Amino acid sequence: MEFQIESYLRYQGDKFSEYFDANTYLLITRALDYFDPARAHGGDLSAALARAACKFLLVSFTTDWRFSPRRSREIVKALLDNRRDVSYAEIDAPHGHDAFLLDDPRYIGTVRAYFERISDQAGGPHE
Repeated sequence: MEFQIESYLRYQGDKFSEYFDANTYLLITRALDYFDPARAHGGDLSAALARAACKFLLVSFTTDWRFSPRRSREIVKALLDNRRDVSYAEIDAPHGHDAFLLDDPRYIGTVRAYFERISDQAGGPHE
């Protein structure tokens, strides 16, 4: 029995192999599957992010199966628990995980506004 995701990954692997080493893609996918930032902190994501000192922007797409909005909201909560500066946007898009690769004006606008805010706070110019 083949899961739908396996078919998708096979398709993407074939597509990427034309310009990206397929074995590297498989290793990256495996690393994403097993990555757990809270593992070294007993499963406590807030503890894992306690030492973070930067500003954060998280953007989720409603149909993203690889990085679901639910998981992004867990990260946002852990950052807020630590009183960190975090911005979050959840964009309703039908393109799944690949949505961030497409020319979505909501995504581009969110990222642009975030960088402009940082630039303004630092006193730098922007276009």
